[in-house]
Amino acid sequence: MLENSFVLLKGIGASRETMLWRSGIHTWKDFVSTEKVRGIADVRKEYMDLALMEAQTRLKDRDSRYFASNLPSRELWRCLSDFSGNAIYLDIETTGISIMSPVTVVGIYDGRRMHTLIKGQNLSGSSLNAILGSADMIVTFNGACFDLPVLRTRFPGAIPDVPHVDLRNVLRKLGLSGGLKAIERQLGIARDQRVEYMTGSEAVYLWRLWERQGKRNALDLLIEYNAADCVNLKSLSEYAYGKLKHATFERIAFMKD
Repeated sequence: MLENSFVLLKGIGASRETMLWRSGIHTWKDFVSTEKVRGIADVRKEYMDLALMEAQTRLKDRDSRYFASNLPSRELWRCLSDFSGNAIYLDIETTGISIMSPVTVVGIYDGRRMHTLIKGQNLSGSSLNAILGSADMIVTFNGACFDLPVLRTRFPGAIPDVPHVDLRNVLRKLGLSGGLKAIERQLGIARDQRVEYMTGSEAVYLWRLWERQGKRNALDLLIEYNAADCVNLKSLSEYAYGKLKHATFERIAFMKD
């Protein structure tokens, strides 16, 4: 999908991009190899050719930060396929809904294993850096409004400048709204019964039981709840990418893997 994307060029918005697709210019290679593009002056096209060749090099080099800087935030979902192999799926637990609320658990799923960082044990700026520092992209649910601002406030410098896809916004494009668990149920994505109907307020209560009374089973359940959030983000991102890619190319009667 990235190599079909022209909205990373200055002056190219969604409507102009669609016009390019409909004119038969489907990829960066198509654009560069086309001598003249209707509506784009020769001098400007030369600049765009260079920009697209640089984008091709950056993609080949797995430089996701380039796309974080050049793609509009609403279009960062287009990175989900190209950088999925080194994406992380992140969710945090806190004691409240303020950005200043203490962070109790940070869950990070890398597509293969779950990393759980716990306040008072292994949660620190350095531990976050060790896991997030090599990530190509970050996927969250409502993370643009909460998870990432909280972590940036508590652990400055821990969040890398890679593409961030907030699935709450992406899924809204597909007509799916509400909380994470409600959307999962609509799509038939299952959780273990132990945490299927847990809420954020219950997560806070479990932390209090652990913090004040040392109840290990409460912490274990909180960790399980957080892990389910993280792991299911991968399934949701794959669903969203597939649907949006199909819808994008269906609009212009063009389908390309």
